[in-house]
Amino acid sequence: MGELTFENGYPSRESVEHLFDAMDFQRATQAYIWALPIVAMAEWQQVHEKQFGAKDREIVVYESTEEKLGILTANATTPYVIAFNDLSRSGPIMIEVPAGPTGGLVNDFWQRPVVDLGLAGPDKGKGGKYLILGPGQEKPEGIAADYVYESGTMNILLGTRILTPDPNEYKRLLESFLVYPASNPDEVQQYAKAKDEWFQYQPRGLKYWEQLHAIYQREPVAERDRFMLASLRSLGIEKGKPFKPDARQKAILEEAALVGEAMAQANSFESRFPGVKYRGDADWEYVIFLEPSQRVGEHEQLDERAAYTYEAVTTSAGMTTKTPGVGQAYLGGYRDSDGDWLDGSKDYKLTIPPNAPMKQFWSITLYSQATRTLIDNGTGRADRSSRHDLVKNADGSVNLYFGPGEAPKGMENNFVKTNDGEGFFVYLRLYAPTEPYFERSWKLSDIEKIK
Repeated sequence: MGELTFENGYPSRESVEHLFDAMDFQRATQAYIWALPIVAMAEWQQVHEKQFGAKDREIVVYESTEEKLGILTANATTPYVIAFNDLSRSGPIMIEVPAGPTGGLVNDFWQRPVVDLGLAGPDKGKGGKYLILGPGQEKPEGIAADYVYESGTMNILLGTRILTPDPNEYKRLLESFLVYPASNPDEVQQYAKAKDEWFQYQPRGLKYWEQLHAIYQREPVAERDRFMLASLRSLGIEKGKPFKPDARQKAILEEAALVGEAMAQANSFESRFPGVKYRGDADWEYVIFLEPSQRVGEHEQLDERAAYTYEAVTTSAGMTTKTPGVGQAYLGGYRDSDGDWLDGSKDYKLTIPPNAPMKQFWSITLYSQATRTLIDNGTGRADRSSRHDLVKNADGSVNLYFGPGEAPKGMENNFVKTNDGEGFFVYLRLYAPTEPYFERSWKLSDIEKIK
């Protein structure tokens, strides 16, 4: 705080000004952490609309690593089928999910699940019609739906991952996934393409607050957020008013975005939540350490939500499943066996033990620390998975290698290139995880530095 002076017990005029600046700065850093999920969603929606030309309900299909480079911790193995929709413009919408191996979701803009779709959803892979309502919207008369759910926000993300490697089945599932207004079932499904360099992660500096102000104007205010929004009024962010911060407010907001992100990094990459480690004998952490509703007991999971949504995007019940053989599981690796942050300038080895606890497949994916997106190493390869033709050891284990140079001889298929001078981190995904994962009886060792 620095020095504060008082006159007859009252803070001096200089101290009052300093205290108000400090108050606004502290509130802004906490508002940064609070707003991470909704700013990330608004940023992605804006990219869809302004860069890709995708309007409400238009589907963007992300297939290649290059197309996925802008998504926060995307998986590089399965295609994404993504659309956004503003329910205040469209009214209730219908989503037709085809029968087959898909894993989809609908999220509100606070990244809370509205409903899972496909294998982890109520249709359990058999397909069905999902009617999605906005806050306060009523089910239209005469509309037949298998499932009806209400979103917590007017703006939603919806999509699916197609989990089959069969190209014909992939085509069928993609063409059968439909989104349209409930009032207009004859609307023809439209598609758009990801193009040019783009990023979905939260913008930095004043643009962060511009994005927050813009999405705040388009959403109802939840009761849980009223105090946080009150604290932003002194910084020029207020519903129904333009965002025109003065020089003092701009300076505070820009510094708060910088410090807020540093706090978010500490919160994500060095989590202090009890039980966040997968096992005590290695440094792997649970990536999603929150309930899908973001509510536990008497409190909202503020830091847990921020830890996940700073480095990743979207949640679902299937992503936090505790039922063997369903959904996905995620573990994050940020440090090596020496306790050092992973460094793209160094060479590493990771051994995937035999009998990985999954029914479908596992994958290891590398991400840039600076952007939390797929590592852009010029090779088009950011992951290795059990679906690839990997060299295996005699016991069924697999050695994977990461580094800025060449792969070890004979291990080209087991290698992912890193970028010299760039920090990175690693996700292990298990699709349809089995009992040994939940029991923590499957031992996954740390990533080892090759010296």
